[in-house]
Amino acid sequence: MKSPRLLARLTDQEDLNFLLTNRLPRALLTRFVGWFSKIEHPLVARLSIAIWKTFAELDLSEARKQEFRSMHDCFTRELKDGARTIDADPAILSSPCDAIVGACGLLDGVTALQAKGAPYPLIDLLGDPALVETYRDGSYVTLRLKSSMYHRFHAPADLDVEHVTYISGDVWNVNPPALKRVERLYCKNERAVIRTRLADGAPLTLVPVAAILVASIRLHWLDVLLHLRYRGPNEIPGTARFAKGQEMGWFQHGSTIIVFAPKGFSLCAGVGEGSPIRMGEPLLRRPGIA
Repeated sequence: MKSPRLLARLTDQEDLNFLLTNRLPRALLTRFVGWFSKIEHPLVARLSIAIWKTFAELDLSEARKQEFRSMHDCFTRELKDGARTIDADPAILSSPCDAIVGACGLLDGVTALQAKGAPYPLIDLLGDPALVETYRDGSYVTLRLKSSMYHRFHAPADLDVEHVTYISGDVWNVNPPALKRVERLYCKNERAVIRTRLADGAPLTLVPVAAILVASIRLHWLDVLLHLRYRGPNEIPGTARFAKGQEMGWFQHGSTIIVFAPKGFSLCAGVGEGSPIRMGEPLLRRPGIA
């Protein structure tokens, strides 16, 4: 029992954590883990998941199945029916995923925070000046998925997807030690900018950000996997309609989703930096709806 606890304490040391997860050849390691995680062999799967549990609080009690063909199969697991409750209040945007809330609140004009004292301009993240202006003085929430969490993400409200912009990039770790040390990290990593519109016409943008070991994003309405070797168009038009709580896609492992809402939206009670949240729980409140 001492060894797992010792390993956990070592990886909790920020400098060592940053060194181990970011100074390695990130892209190469990510491709290797992507290949290794898909090996469908009972012994490899069981051993990989056992090692994973050594480093993370992996709870599979809510998983729809308990036997997994591969580590990837476990990463992208579905939940049992009824494992999450979707807030039904039409004034509430629910969390699209299980997460730890990172930087959040009101945008400073068109600037958000990556971490305390580490601002980044929205243009560097979103890449479109018109889209940036849509969210001037609006609200944002950064949702960090830990490696042990449920990795699928869902619609926070009834919405229509209007456009996806895929932005290739690096695969820095997105954990707190890296966020403190790497300036504009989210703006450097691989990501997808998903533009959506709510039933009342209000815009909402979700930005899944990939990271080391994670650089693959699957969106249900696209027939391609977005990852470092994707060579298709960066601007991907097309529409898709989702009901509140309906699954939109998943990460191959775990990472971050940043939610942007226009001026007038506000954080729900209990949503603050460092607080845990589960998919379906209240995240943002829409203005003008009783």
